[in-house]
Amino acid sequence: MNIFKPTVANRAIFFLIFDLLISLFTLYLSYLLRFNFHIPADHLHNFPKVFVVLVSLKILFFFAFKIYFFAWRFFSLNEAKKLLFAHIAAYFGFTILFLFFKEFFIPMPRSVILIDFFLSIFFIGGFRFLKRLFLEFSKKGEVKPTMIIGATPKAVSLIRHFVTEKAGYWPVAIVDDNSSMINTYLANIKVYDLRNLERVIEKLNISSVIIAKDYDTKKLDKIFERLKELGIEDIKLAKLLGDRVEELKDISIEDLLARKPKDLDIKVIKDFIENKTVLITGAGGSIGSEIARQCSRFGAKKLILLDNSEYNLYTITEELSTYDIVPLMQTVVDREAINKTIKKYRPDIIVHAAAYKHVPLVEFNPKEAVINNILGTKNVIDASIKYGVKKFVLISTDKAVRPTNVMGATKRVCELYAQNVDAKETEIVAVRFGNVLGSSGSVIPKFKEQIKKGGPLTVTHPEVTRYFMLIPEACKLVLQAAAIAKGGEIFILDMGEPVKIVDLAKKMLKLYGKEKEIEIVFTGLRPGEKLFEELLLDETEQKTKYESIYVTRPTIYDIDVLEKNIEELLKTDENSIVAKLQEIVKEFQPKQYKKS
Repeated sequence: MNIFKPTVANRAIFFLIFDLLISLFTLYLSYLLRFNFHIPADHLHNFPKVFVVLVSLKILFFFAFKIYFFAWRFFSLNEAKKLLFAHIAAYFGFTILFLFFKEFFIPMPRSVILIDFFLSIFFIGGFRFLKRLFLEFSKKGEVKPTMIIGATPKAVSLIRHFVTEKAGYWPVAIVDDNSSMINTYLANIKVYDLRNLERVIEKLNISSVIIAKDYDTKKLDKIFERLKELGIEDIKLAKLLGDRVEELKDISIEDLLARKPKDLDIKVIKDFIENKTVLITGAGGSIGSEIARQCSRFGAKKLILLDNSEYNLYTITEELSTYDIVPLMQTVVDREAINKTIKKYRPDIIVHAAAYKHVPLVEFNPKEAVINNILGTKNVIDASIKYGVKKFVLISTDKAVRPTNVMGATKRVCELYAQNVDAKETEIVAVRFGNVLGSSGSVIPKFKEQIKKGGPLTVTHPEVTRYFMLIPEACKLVLQAAAIAKGGEIFILDMGEPVKIVDLAKKMLKLYGKEKEIEIVFTGLRPGEKLFEELLLDETEQKTKYESIYVTRPTIYDIDVLEKNIEELLKTDENSIVAKLQEIVKEFQPKQYKKS
């Protein structure tokens, strides 16, 4: 155990010892001042009793006001006030004792207590302030001069954290765009105008910036770009738990691109999931695993996690091991197994996330995609209807809109089946959205890996754009849409503005400080890929009561014809699958390519 380590206990012992010494000094000095530096012998003889009682009360109230639990490297007005109140309480208590037990204290001049009150505040408070001042000057050479963006309570917590921990940062300025805060002080640090970033950075020699305010992605991106222009490479986001700094993280591409919906209705989602048995297919995938996490957080009674990947199923099962989980290593293609599972566990809700989604791979393996995506979906929908599952949720994709690839076409067939099958008591709904940030096989993990290897970053086309959303937010909106569904709808999540992939690549290079080292190479569109993804078929989609969720008009398709077409499709040889899909999905316009 290192007694010099700045722990709470060591700090308390250190200040306790010095408070005893300072209190002894101030009381003796009070006697000297009262008696003009000639203390009578009888008063000096009584001095120890007075000191013991008074210092005991001071220590008692210092602990009561948590004086010894403050990190006094940071001494501000708030701490000074508590020190004053602790003194008032201690000296008031001593006065009460003196009035009731005069014989014990006599001889003792009452004016000594008043003198000592002021001396004690001055010396004990001054000692702490000087300690902070000393550490401030001694530490400045070891840490980075830091600017905090956002004059918020979070900023105050950050400052306290940096002056009490060896965090490598020393706050010297705060900036904000709130005019009422500019030129004020937070925790003794001046608040400057955010518009004057350049002047503040140059004047105070800022080398690091920590963002302590919640900005939308556009504002955050603008601030990030400005800081980069001004030569700031060390830019962090602060995450706090209560008033404690939980994490300082580098700004990620997810922070700059994520669309965070403002109309998440947590109560609706909770009411939908709480105390329900939920079956999730593809439970080990990016979307399925996040749906499982959300369902556990919203109080699902039981989770049936179904996946044909042993590793993926193991991973999510381990993560949610404290919940009531049934892990099933099954494939949705096995109709008999799916029927047995749904019959046995009787889920209230099924979220069908299992699918082959990687566009180029599906282009090269159309037969497997038809079996897994279409037959698998049909199997789960049919079993849900047969055993009276209350709600079935199909996870769909923007690629099902005017599809140009086999993956999108198969998902469109699934949507048509979900909308037109005789659902009986089951409410069947599809939810369509675009790319989610960081999902397996998506462009962001790919770019990260390419940057790690030193590049280049490969982009298919300079004009290719995609929609993006954070996985947790997308999954919450999926559950929210499912909660308001009545059956037969296709819901569309508002994914915000589409992003050019080349701009995303440039942004990631800036984040990693590699914009001058790594080049971007255009490789050409891949099989089945199109420049622009679409979320809506036309402009006739209707709004729901939530701005982030739209609903399409139903597409009528004779279910008997559709079932016959699906049956024929499953029997079609691989070379004729695309033509058969075009027969079912009239708007399917496949891109031509050659298999190698």
